[in-house]
Amino acid sequence: MLDDRELVRDTARRSRAAAHELRVMTREEKDRALVAMANALEADAAVIVRENEIDTARARENGTSAALIDRLTLDAERIAAIAQALRDVAALPDPVGEVIRGYTLPNGLQVRQVRVPIGVVGMIYEARPNVTVDAAGLCLKSGNAALLRGSSSAMNSNQALISSMRSALTEQGLNPDAVQLVPGDTHESVKHLMTARGLVDVLIPRGGESLIRNIVENSTVPVIETGVGNCHVYVDADADIDKAVTLVVNSKTQRVSVCNAAETLLVHREVADAFLPRALQALADAGVTVHADARFADAAAGGPCTVVSATDEDWA
Repeated sequence: MLDDRELVRDTARRSRAAAHELRVMTREEKDRALVAMANALEADAAVIVRENEIDTARARENGTSAALIDRLTLDAERIAAIAQALRDVAALPDPVGEVIRGYTLPNGLQVRQVRVPIGVVGMIYEARPNVTVDAAGLCLKSGNAALLRGSSSAMNSNQALISSMRSALTEQGLNPDAVQLVPGDTHESVKHLMTARGLVDVLIPRGGESLIRNIVENSTVPVIETGVGNCHVYVDADADIDKAVTLVVNSKTQRVSVCNAAETLLVHREVADAFLPRALQALADAGVTVHADARFADAAAGGPCTVVSATDEDWA
């Protein structure tokens, strides 16, 4: 019987074998697989929702915040959107084989920088189960095997999503090990993935600052470091005011719990007088509190929006 370390490494070996097959797949094969995965997710939506309800019920019992439970929740509408995202990836140009740049030496030798698959991409992320599908789809499109470690809070959801996608790959005659979950739901399994150098080619952490810092500092596998959010919206002097107001409110309020929700609004001084009154009214209507610098606070004084002074932490 394999111990936890060997279970992770055995899974990584199977990912590596699948990566060799993915490397030579045509665009048509990859795109058909992505569409098949999308169709399977929609067909299996009831099963996925049922498993997700186990995760959300456990989260409520553990006192998880409403915002985090929203990030965890899947329903038929969200699954349909996740499936459509796979179809959108299928419609993208194939990155494999793209010539980025090149030149010809005086002796006629041509030098080219060409995009090729990396191999096995490990990803460690937090509660949102849609990341499981996004990561699998992007890895497959780029000819890489996906070895995924989501949050233990989404364990049932992730297993259902992975099972659906693997079944679709099998039906397409492809190696289902192109998409795998790291076995185990303990911190030890994360450590074993982080130290699977030679089996995993790169790790991508996605989540909070502490998660990313831990992986960057302790992984022996090369890491692509990601940010933790603080998404900016900038309204330039020649912006369409109507569109800018709509975008600012939507980017902040459509789903406030996700990592790509807007957190910082920057406004060109030449458009401030025209933009701010309308934006502040729209944000007030949406229940948004503005953490403002001194100039922004002066412009908002007496207006409809709740305004507090911004601190250094607000800009971090």
